[in-house]
Amino acid sequence: MLILGIETSCDETGVAILEESADGAPRLLAHRLHSQVEMHRDYGGVVPELASRDHIRRLLPLIDETLEAGGRRLAQVDTIAVTRGPGLAGALLVGAAVAHGLGFALGRPVVGVHHLEGHLLSPLLATPAPPFPFLALLASGGHTQLLHVEAAGAYTLLGETLDDAAGEAFDKAGQLLGVGYPGGPAVSRLADFGTPGAFRFPRPLIGGDSLDFSFSGLKTAVLTAVRAATNLCEQVRADIALAFVDAVVDVLATKAMRALDRSGTRRLVVAGGVSANKQLRTRLAADISKRRGELFFPPLELCTDNGAMIALAGWSQLRRGEAPEPGPAGFSVRPRWPLSAGRDSPRASETEKS
Repeated sequence: MLILGIETSCDETGVAILEESADGAPRLLAHRLHSQVEMHRDYGGVVPELASRDHIRRLLPLIDETLEAGGRRLAQVDTIAVTRGPGLAGALLVGAAVAHGLGFALGRPVVGVHHLEGHLLSPLLATPAPPFPFLALLASGGHTQLLHVEAAGAYTLLGETLDDAAGEAFDKAGQLLGVGYPGGPAVSRLADFGTPGAFRFPRPLIGGDSLDFSFSGLKTAVLTAVRAATNLCEQVRADIALAFVDAVVDVLATKAMRALDRSGTRRLVVAGGVSANKQLRTRLAADISKRRGELFFPPLELCTDNGAMIALAGWSQLRRGEAPEPGPAGFSVRPRWPLSAGRDSPRASETEKS
C-alpha cells in the first residue's frame, strides 16, 4: 500500500509518501514541507487568504518533488490521505480539492484525516515508537489537550485549554517582546539569557484537580511587565521571556504528570509544535525519570504540521477498517472538529464543497 499524504490546514504545505512494508508496518519514504512563515511575519500572524493562495501555488510542485524523492510515480499511489480539519477553511479546501481531484483522475480512494490525530500518531514514526496505551500531551498553536490514547482511533479527552493554546501564548508573548513571528522558537532562545527569579508570572489553574489549561492570563502578565519596564533593554526582555517560559512549562508539566498519575500508564507522548521546545523537553524528561516512566516525542522535523503525520493517520484509518470518503460527487472540510467528537459528529461545524 502506497499512501500520499497532504496537509494544508494552516500555513505549512506538507506532502509525504508512506508505504506499508512487508511486515505490515508503515515506512516513510519521503516528505517535503514548505513553510509560509516569512510571508506572514510582517503581519504578526497567519493571514488566511494569503495562506490559501500560497497552498495553491505550492501543492502540486511539492507533490511532484516528494514522489521523485521517494522514487515513486503518481500512478503507483493506492490511497490519498488529506487533512479534513480542523484548520482554516480556505486552506483546508485547497488540500481537499487537490486530493479529490487526484483521486478522481487516478480512480483512487481519498481518506479525510483529523489533523490532531495526525499529531497524536506522529511519534509512531520515531524509533522507538510508543506502544499503546499512552497519555498524550498535544500542544500546538491552536490546541492544548491531554488525552488518554487506548489505541489508534480510541481517544479520551481529559483536559484542554479554556482560552489560548500554549503555542498561541508563545506567539503573543513574542509580539510583546518584539521578537517577531512565530514567537515560540524566538522566545525560547531569548529565555536562555534570562536571570532566574527576576520576574515571576502566575501559573493559571495549576492547583487543584483540574486537567484544563488557561494561558490568556500569561499574555496579560507579559504585557504588564513590558509596560512597567522603565528600560526595556535586551536583558529585561530576556528576563521576562524566561519567566514566561518557566510558567508555561511548569503548567504543562504539572498537568501532564497529574494526568499520568491518574491514567494507569507510565507512557507519555508529547506532540504538536510546542513539543519541540527544549525547556519543556528538559522538564518533562526530569519529571518522567522520577516516576520511572517513558517519554516519547515525534522526530523533531515532524513536530510541526507535516504531510507524514497525515499519511500515517490515513494508513491507520484504513487498517482500522474505516471507509474512505465518498467519490467525486462532493467532499467536505471541517474547520471546527473536536477530536473526541468522532468522525461524523453533528457537533462539529462543516464547510461543504460540492
